[in-house]
Amino acid sequence: MTTPSAPASEVDVVGEPSASLAQRIAAAVETRRWYRDLYEIGLVSLAFLLYFIVRGLVVDQHAQALANAREIIDLERQLGIFWEPRMQEWILDKRLLIEIMNFIYFWLDFPLIVGVGLWMYFTHRHEYTVTRDAMLLSGAIALVIYNVYPVMPPRLLPTGEFVGTIEQYNDLSYQASSLSAFVNPYAAMPSLHFGWAMVLGGAMVVTMRNPLLRAFGIALPWMQLAAIVFTANHFILDAFGGVVVCLVGVLLALAVQRWVYPWVGRRFASGAPEPLG
Repeated sequence: MTTPSAPASEVDVVGEPSASLAQRIAAAVETRRWYRDLYEIGLVSLAFLLYFIVRGLVVDQHAQALANAREIIDLERQLGIFWEPRMQEWILDKRLLIEIMNFIYFWLDFPLIVGVGLWMYFTHRHEYTVTRDAMLLSGAIALVIYNVYPVMPPRLLPTGEFVGTIEQYNDLSYQASSLSAFVNPYAAMPSLHFGWAMVLGGAMVVTMRNPLLRAFGIALPWMQLAAIVFTANHFILDAFGGVVVCLVGVLLALAVQRWVYPWVGRRFASGAPEPLG
């Protein structure tokens, strides 16, 4: 006498009783490489898209952003680090240096993150995951701060003493009208340009063997620090804020690796269907 087979709705594609939808997706991602690659690309793309959408939602805080920018200027003066006007004055008659700073600010940010991230995904999966999580978690923290404490960047101050060099000298800008839905002009504190450069540079030092590329990773955050100030997109204290937020993001990412992912793995393993004998 034969045992009745399970209904088609209760049998998965490999002939085992169906598990939960999450377990089946996890199994497919684990056993089929191209599924896993598409899943990762979709996950990261969606996460960054949500980050930029949420970041651009709150822009009508002009007065508060200006007041907070003046607070930062006052604090920098007290600390003796309000160097931004002198730095801008020094660079404005040096067109080649302006072009270099503009290039660093624009192309060595998100485009570089994507390029290095893809390379790490296929060659250093663990380090990629830590770096990805650190950036996403620090981005989530920064979103809260941008909404609670908006800061007007130097280039938008009504005093007119700062020049936005990217808008002035290049046809490159995150503030383009086609990107306006994704841009918050008052998202200056913390500077993720600097914070993410620190995270990415550290990942490059850890994963790359070429000494020139490792040296580039070490220099990257310092190049970005110069760029964000010379282009009048951030105050110096914005960079310090970026360091703090991204260090918290790194610590949280390591904690996720240590406790959360193993717990999720055990949950899926305990709920996996028994193989048919």
